[in-house]
Amino acid sequence: MENKTEGRLLKHRETKKKHRKGLGSMNSIYLISGILLAVICFLYGMVVLSAGSGTGFFVVWFLMGGGFAGLGVFLHLELWTKMPGLLQRAILILAAAGILLFVVVEGMIISQMSQKGKNGLDYILVLGAQVNKDGPSRSLKYRLDKAAEYMEGNPDTLCVVSGGQGFNEPFSEAEGMADYLLEKGIPKEKLILEAESKTTAENITNSRKLMRESASVGIITNDFHMFRALQIARSQGMKNICGISAASTKSFLPNNMLREFFAEIKYLIKKTM
Repeated sequence: MENKTEGRLLKHRETKKKHRKGLGSMNSIYLISGILLAVICFLYGMVVLSAGSGTGFFVVWFLMGGGFAGLGVFLHLELWTKMPGLLQRAILILAAAGILLFVVVEGMIISQMSQKGKNGLDYILVLGAQVNKDGPSRSLKYRLDKAAEYMEGNPDTLCVVSGGQGFNEPFSEAEGMADYLLEKGIPKEKLILEAESKTTAENITNSRKLMRESASVGIITNDFHMFRALQIARSQGMKNICGISAASTKSFLPNNMLREFFAEIKYLIKKTM
């Protein structure tokens, strides 16, 4: 009888030892995964910073890196298991809701990334982006190249270039855009400059004042920005519009898609207030 009891105790101890070993392995995986994700985020943030996009959004990648590292340490120290069950469930529900929201918004963004527009429009509206001393940024060049391509095939269409001067820009975005299109052979009389806007909403509001009432308009912007641009235009009462998507730099697409997610949430919050 004593031998059976000792056998059970020994088996129980071995099971607990294996369980602790398994937890230790998982905790190490959590820590390594957190650090690895943190390094990836930090390096990508450095890549975004080096691009000189004119925004400080690269900081988000550093913050995400810090968050992943902290989460890895948190799980490694088994702090999650020490939290009250109710708090655990609340955190999991909020995390699931956040992930669902992110997936839905990104799905809507993706759904509008391949807009082709149509021929014979009265106007095309090119939304501004960063300009430098040596010319438009890469994102803006994609938009302007698409505008030049459209104008070549539709010579009767007028082109509105919209964008004011930011604190880190040598001149207004509209001026830089017009100069680029002139070099591409677009006639000066086909260009209309709107050089006051600071945001996408202002781009559309101010540009509408320069167009004929009820005119057909094609909005040109980068693929990742198209959903929000059309959303804002429709919210301002523009009906006879379509999107003409320009390409974007694929290596910066994760950054641009994440930035658009936050921009969309900000837009929806402002709209409901």
